[in-house]
Amino acid sequence: MEETARLLIIDDDREIRDLLSRLLTQHGYAVTTGRDGKDMEAALAKGKFDLVILDVMLPGKSGLELCRELRNASPIPILMLTAMGEETDRVVGLELGADDYLAKPFGPRELLARVRAMLRRSKITVAASAPQNAKQLRFAGWKLDLGRRRLETPEGMLVGLTTGEFELLVAFAEHPQRVLSRDQLLDLSRGRDANPFDRSVDVQVSRVRRKLADDPKSPSMIVTVRGDGYMFTPRVEVA
Repeated sequence: MEETARLLIIDDDREIRDLLSRLLTQHGYAVTTGRDGKDMEAALAKGKFDLVILDVMLPGKSGLELCRELRNASPIPILMLTAMGEETDRVVGLELGADDYLAKPFGPRELLARVRAMLRRSKITVAASAPQNAKQLRFAGWKLDLGRRRLETPEGMLVGLTTGEFELLVAFAEHPQRVLSRDQLLDLSRGRDANPFDRSVDVQVSRVRRKLADDPKSPSMIVTVRGDGYMFTPRVEVA
């Protein structure tokens, strides 16, 4: 159940940590907090978490460094907290594997909406379970297993995907050979309640292309339709 989800908050601002902890605890989440990378590593070594809320500006290792390290080790959803107007941090965070971002200052309702949407997308909640997840989508020799939430190369090797990358690839594979606008991709892969940074779609497309070994200079699987969006070109079979 969503109420049992465990959240880890890493922010060096004690006031923000306490505020977020009280808010999320009041809404049924189990919350652990820390001020820096050492606290994060210690918490992760002691237990399992369903989502990490990570500030960009931290003493010692930055939130961006910690995001990269955490993503290399785990598919856990990551919500980055950034300073208002710091577009570079948001883009870099998404490129390093963050699933979403929230600019300070933010309202409690927006934070709760992001957390709930991210947990739902990562299949933590019961509501996220759908019968269609048992199927497999095959294209150009690749296999996308919706039940196990994994991607296999034509050679049978597993490819790690973040939650955002997986949902975006599912959106493409379920709507092949059709032009999808950025807004449609947001609706299909993330849900409007997430209200993500618009450029995140382009960043995620670039990451998915790399995972599919689709040449970014001349992509053949996910092609850009100038002014309209993107098209997933392979023929897709449902197994």
